[in-house]
Amino acid sequence: MRANTGDQLLMHGRTVGQHDRTAEIVEVMGTKGEPPYRVRFEDGHEAVISPGPDSVVQGRREKHGEKS
Repeated sequence: MRANTGDQLLMHGRTVGQHDRTAEIVEVMGTKGEPPYRVRFEDGHEAVISPGPDSVVQGRREKHGEKS
């Protein structure tokens, strides 16, 4: 798994009834884009995680009005 700062990390729920969670990657702490990652959840909570096989890195989302 490889990621860049600003990418989104989608973590699928592991059990029935557990919702998917999305977090923004704010720091890549491994080498060459590998985990661990410091992420920020929508509620502002930050954590350092090493995502498992139930996680997917999605490219950076453009903010409204932002140009490439």
